[in-house]
Amino acid sequence: MTDSERFEAVFHAHHRAVLRYALRRTDPATAEEVVADTFLVCWRRLDDMPADPLPWLLGTARRCLANLRRSQTRSRNLAARASRLDTEGESRDPSDVIGARESIRAAFAGLSESEREVLRLVAWDGLDVAAGARVLGCTRAAFALRLHRARRRLRARLAAAEDASQLPESVLQEAT
Repeated sequence: MTDSERFEAVFHAHHRAVLRYALRRTDPATAEEVVADTFLVCWRRLDDMPADPLPWLLGTARRCLANLRRSQTRSRNLAARASRLDTEGESRDPSDVIGARESIRAAFAGLSESEREVLRLVAWDGLDVAAGARVLGCTRAAFALRLHRARRRLRARLAAAEDASQLPESVLQEAT
């Protein structure tokens, strides 16, 4: 039996059971997504599937549902943070906001690529130290140290930019 035939047999035999499992735990649209993700994992890991695939499929569906819920939670949290930032910005002068963003952008650009990557993984992708370490293929301690150093360098660059912005224009021109 080819891989394709084996997958089709498993799909036809267990699709309804996996869908019922997902429907008992979430809404119909999300359940369909969980089932699709479950069978995608099944296809990718066809050689790892045991002789009795249903328990394995249900465990996979459970993990897919948990991943989806975590993703939705991160999205909601990000939207909440973004809305708080938007309302904070309304009370300030737009030129202050643009200036602050430009200072942050310049300070961030002044970091090395590896420092920017560590900061992106934590701040933009929402990863913790353990997950970031897995992404970069290093130990948790090494990732935590890289993160600490990157944050310290970013703070120093921002402080330097803030100090420079307080200087008169003539001093800035003389320094360059």
